[in-house]
Amino acid sequence: MMKRTFALLVILTTPTLLAQEQAPQNDSIRQSDLRADLFFLASDAMQGRLAVTSENRLAAEFIKSRFERMGLTSAGRNGSFFHEYNLMTASLGDGNQLLITAGAGDSKRSVGLRQDYYPLRFSASGHARGNLAFAGFGIVSPERDHDDYGGGSVNDKVVLILDHEPGERDPNSVFDGIVTSEASRTIRKALSAQERGAVALLITTDVHNHAGPDDFQAQANFAWPANPRRVPRYTLAAWMNQVRIPVAQISTAVAEGLIRDSGYTLQELGEAAEADGGVTPIPLNEQQVELIATVDRHAIPDRNVVAIIEGSDPQLSDELIIICAHYDHDGVDGGRVFNGADDDGSGTVALLEIAEAYALAAADGVRPRRSVLFAAWNSEERGLLGAWAYTEHPIVPLDQTVAVLNMDMVGRNEEVPVGGGRRFNGLEIQTAESNLNSVNIMGYTYSPDLRNEVEEANEVYGLKLKMDYDNNPSNLLRRSDQWPFLQNGVPALFFHTGLHPDYHTPYDRPEKINYKKLETIARLVHQVSWNLAQSPSRPRYAPVKP
Repeated sequence: MMKRTFALLVILTTPTLLAQEQAPQNDSIRQSDLRADLFFLASDAMQGRLAVTSENRLAAEFIKSRFERMGLTSAGRNGSFFHEYNLMTASLGDGNQLLITAGAGDSKRSVGLRQDYYPLRFSASGHARGNLAFAGFGIVSPERDHDDYGGGSVNDKVVLILDHEPGERDPNSVFDGIVTSEASRTIRKALSAQERGAVALLITTDVHNHAGPDDFQAQANFAWPANPRRVPRYTLAAWMNQVRIPVAQISTAVAEGLIRDSGYTLQELGEAAEADGGVTPIPLNEQQVELIATVDRHAIPDRNVVAIIEGSDPQLSDELIIICAHYDHDGVDGGRVFNGADDDGSGTVALLEIAEAYALAAADGVRPRRSVLFAAWNSEERGLLGAWAYTEHPIVPLDQTVAVLNMDMVGRNEEVPVGGGRRFNGLEIQTAESNLNSVNIMGYTYSPDLRNEVEEANEVYGLKLKMDYDNNPSNLLRRSDQWPFLQNGVPALFFHTGLHPDYHTPYDRPEKINYKKLETIARLVHQVSWNLAQSPSRPRYAPVKP
């Protein structure tokens, strides 16, 4: 357990409760202020704060004005309170084709667009031709000693890989147990294939793990709907701009046809792909594939809101604690407003109160030893894109970031009803009453030191800390903004009071928030951040293997 040296002698003889230095202005965090801010931020007038809308921009301006009025220092470029980046959408152009030649001199067979294949949304436009090679799940993960391109070459090949990852239902899998690992993200697989010299990438379902009927046309129509979506599908432009090869999803029927003369079935190749450490690519030279992709990319500006309290210690002020929440939500559908009071208005107003506590202390001449960044991320609901954008271009280098404390849905009680459906997948049935004083902590297996910090600070507040979801099929660990930091080696925790039946519905309204509980959690996060900012040592990033 990490201890602070100024309290070492006291800890030896006195309970931890007495050894903890209270964060200055901790009691300035009040439920009345939280309530006032949230009734504005999650009002019907804010129209659900959907990314790339005027109401979302208004929410950003509101947060910025609050930071500015507090007297915090702007942390963006050129004195701005905004950390700017681009999102990207895509549209399907004309001339997309997938052609297969079975052997030398044979005629080409065309595969039906949307019926048996479709370009992925992040695909580059281009024309590629080459012999086929199979490369397992297409994962390159040095930290797991896994390389599906090891021992073989795919240079100038069209590579065929499987969806998902090895051991996806194995709680002891090196791929983050049963949480879907970042290594299996499709765009990362495309970049690995591109780096190894592939000219194009084809992806199909891993039928050995996902057997059953394949409604490929429905899948294709979901990827490229005939009518515009209410909520557009965005990707981070910084990622899409790296992809320079065509990438397409193909049906299992097309995949079986491609490998028919190889001596393997798709089931057998899938089972072989589960091998520890990855597979050696298998050339399928009897098949030549030609892929023409036309995907038009459209960049859209987006922004996080960022402010900073500069540290007082010359030796530590270059290091950073990040306290964060996301301010976007899901907009409106017809006349229905998705207010997002808990998700994540609750975390956003808690962030404002914590920032104000630091600002009040600074006005009294008391600043933390390390610097503290207050970050309101945008486009979390679109795939954690604001936080991912920050990790691509951080304000302070990530190796100088000591810890990240993320608050997302911290204003209710976890409630998992009978028959709750897929959004409650992996969660035990439980009542709101059983979680009146509970808060879930996630990310605890990535830094035991950081876990100890929270447990120690909580002795004053008496919350029930639940640490159950770091290895859980709900995928909750990767569903909020601490995830990009964990993937970049930064200790990070997710404070979360849990899902409930109002989650992502128009009933997530500000009058349903437990403001007393929200106040307590905000005070706890403030205390933890202060302790981390004052400590002479840093919490280690030391993931516990599943």
